[in-house]
Amino acid sequence: MDDTRGRMTKDGIRIYEQSDFAGMHKAGHLAAQLLDEVIPLVKPGVTTGEIDSYITDRVVAEGATSATIGYKGYKHASCISVNHVVCHGIPGDKRLKSGDIVNIDITVIVDGWFGDTSRMYVAGKPGRKAERLIQVTHDSLMKGIEAVRPGNTFGDIGHAIQVYVESQRMSVVRDFCGHGLGRVFHAPPNVLHYGRAGTGPVLEEGMIFTIEPMVNLGRPETKVLNDGWTAVTRDKTLSAQFEHSIGVTADGCEIFTLSPAGRFHPTYPV
Repeated sequence: MDDTRGRMTKDGIRIYEQSDFAGMHKAGHLAAQLLDEVIPLVKPGVTTGEIDSYITDRVVAEGATSATIGYKGYKHASCISVNHVVCHGIPGDKRLKSGDIVNIDITVIVDGWFGDTSRMYVAGKPGRKAERLIQVTHDSLMKGIEAVRPGNTFGDIGHAIQVYVESQRMSVVRDFCGHGLGRVFHAPPNVLHYGRAGTGPVLEEGMIFTIEPMVNLGRPETKVLNDGWTAVTRDKTLSAQFEHSIGVTADGCEIFTLSPAGRFHPTYPV
């Protein structure tokens, strides 16, 4: 779908009207609601394909459209990435085992607006290192969001994430990034989760994009498997990711993909 609303910056970033945020809130709410609904499904013995089937059926039942089914040949309504899979894990016959950490990423289209979000789950009880990785990744996203306000730069977002993650002796994945959103799935800018403060395009009210840091327990390098989608850590260490879709306001930002049930994190028993 062509995105013709608002104006463009010199960097090719769409500036939306404040009235457009209502559409993003509606799409983001549904995406987050569906991720709330799958919480009971993430348990040992369940396949990732069964979780995806549930999401697929619910998207249809809600009268929405999956943005990922048919996208560059992809066939599923979600990406489900387990343990050392960084992102773009393909749902299938893999059965979850106790202690597995799982990222579920979905994007829905509601009235032409795209709602894109992901969060972490645990099948059973997480190990201590996995639990800490999940917490650091969640907190890094929030530190990135705290840097979003007019006059700051995209480099400020990446810098806030990188400094925090590396202070926790973990690494930020460089091979994948956040992106512009709105009435298209992917648009400028690329939202890097690392970088130097004060660099990159300046944030302006009306920008809409995702922040979705991927954090590894080991080194940051990744590789894509032969299926052309699944990205894994090269050193086979655990990886985690959280993602929100946000819009820049006059004095900060709005998060479009907040969990209706307040279960964005933590999603496991404490």
